[in-house]
Amino acid sequence: MKLKYTTMIIAFALFGLSSMQKVTAQDWPNLSKYQKANTELEMPKEGENRVVFMGNSITEGWLQADSDFFEKNRYVNRGIGGQTTPQMVLRFRQDVIDLNPKIVVILAGTNDIAGNTGPMTLAQIRDNIHSMVELSKANGIIPIVCSVLPAYDYPWRPGLEPNIKIPALNLMVKEMCANEDVPYLDYFSEMADERNGLPKTYTTDEVHLTKEGYDVMKKMVENSIAQALKG
Repeated sequence: MKLKYTTMIIAFALFGLSSMQKVTAQDWPNLSKYQKANTELEMPKEGENRVVFMGNSITEGWLQADSDFFEKNRYVNRGIGGQTTPQMVLRFRQDVIDLNPKIVVILAGTNDIAGNTGPMTLAQIRDNIHSMVELSKANGIIPIVCSVLPAYDYPWRPGLEPNIKIPALNLMVKEMCANEDVPYLDYFSEMADERNGLPKTYTTDEVHLTKEGYDVMKKMVENSIAQALKG
């Protein structure tokens, strides 16, 4: 009887775990992460130029590293660690368009190169970023498209040569921005070292940033936002 009872408990636990995994798998773009925050966010006040930052862990980590930057400027951070461009496209309406921003700052692509959600060509990454640009323009939002930041290698998946692939992707994204007549923010040229990686003062692991790294980005994005608002 005791053995049967124990078996039932184990079976129930496994069923619960399986159900949790199923729920997580169904929410592939992680729409649930910001659902509550989005409903609680007030509509922009008259004359307010809301800015939403859309991205991955580099964007999400920026809020943790320099929360004053976002709070002082009333910037909305919608970064999710590990995300790729197809996941961002799927949540773009919920986490950007529905928040009625004047500007969206898009920083995406490095996790695609790392293969976080499967194989992706550089053209596919560029096209997904292009889709976010088109969605922005169709809804009266100015997209500021950022270059992918330098990365010499990925500590969680080494040997993929991001130091070669990232500059190639950035050239493709820059050309797309020129064709779409939207701002391109070139973090890469300002932050890359001789390896096409990040200097030690800017990074903790060749990918994620220190406060010094974010300080470089802050000056650049503030200038880009100001220029975009001037029209």
